[in-house]
Amino acid sequence: YDWLVIATGTTHTYFGNDQWAPIAPGLKRIDDATLIRRRILMAFERAENADDETERQRLMTFVIVGAGPTGVELAGAIAELARKALAADFRAIDPRKARIVLIEGTDRVLGTFPPELSRFAKAALERMDVEVQLGKRVTACDAGGVIASGERLPSGTILWAAGVAASPAAKWLGAPADRAGRVQVRPDLTAPRHPDVFVIGDTAALIQDGKPLPGIAPAAKQGGVYAAKVIRAALLGHPKPPPFRYRHYGNLATIGRNSAVIEFGRLRMKGRLAWLIWSMTHIYFLIGARNRLLVTLQWLLDYITFSRGARLIAGSDPASEQRSAWGGDGFAGCRPAASGAGSGHGGRFNPAPGHSRK
Repeated sequence: YDWLVIATGTTHTYFGNDQWAPIAPGLKRIDDATLIRRRILMAFERAENADDETERQRLMTFVIVGAGPTGVELAGAIAELARKALAADFRAIDPRKARIVLIEGTDRVLGTFPPELSRFAKAALERMDVEVQLGKRVTACDAGGVIASGERLPSGTILWAAGVAASPAAKWLGAPADRAGRVQVRPDLTAPRHPDVFVIGDTAALIQDGKPLPGIAPAAKQGGVYAAKVIRAALLGHPKPPPFRYRHYGNLATIGRNSAVIEFGRLRMKGRLAWLIWSMTHIYFLIGARNRLLVTLQWLLDYITFSRGARLIAGSDPASEQRSAWGGDGFAGCRPAASGAGSGHGGRFNPAPGHSRK
């Protein structure tokens, strides 16, 4: 190659407990979203067919580890799904009684946001009947639940939003890395000893104004534009552009329907207006007018109907398939197994009338 751009991003980190990964999936890709949706919907289906009330309560307990933007949005989305979209879809259970627990190791949710917006987000989640547990760290995780600060919390669905780790690009390049494994790039975003290799996005570590670049999409996009400018200048024989400077436009996080928080410099916004701006911002950055129009229409339809299509069970879950093959109760250690409800009641999968699942 003449030029190489490495933008391999990050993956979930379980802080040395990689055996938790099949039990507590994170949200990074479309496949992750499909898997998470499947597990949530299957939890309700298994609870519907469970005979034991304790097991039913465990299946209807959802634990989200990590209260950053991803964890907050997951908690809010599950709450809305249970309280609204699925409220009338079952006969033996009431999805509105699902227990949703958001666990955070620090003293507030959305720790990168101003404290007043963190307080608003916590209050909004609690109004949605989400239990927010702060100052607790998960020390054990198995198919039956988690242990957080010494307390056992039975759960049928555990979701991970507690941290990320960079791809091993630093090892590939033999370059120095920071504590998160990101390549410590030079001011022009090239790797040390590799002037023809750019490293951008979550894979790169660069200190500006005493702070590392944030691992968010705008930083990656700006890095990509800068790398393209440098390459173009070299090809045309023009002077090299000045060192890269990241411009921070603000932070946005959605909590649920009609509820979000926004930080634009000194401007702070929350509630319905912030949610509308959050929605319009995401639509604006889509590529192509056709995509923007289609997504806008789909979101409007979802807003009105609570998106019945999103309740279809699709795809496969390798952990669930392995669990069914074992036929165990899923409480032994940290193997990738879950409740026995799915296998023990496999012959009685009876959705409620009018409740189509495929």
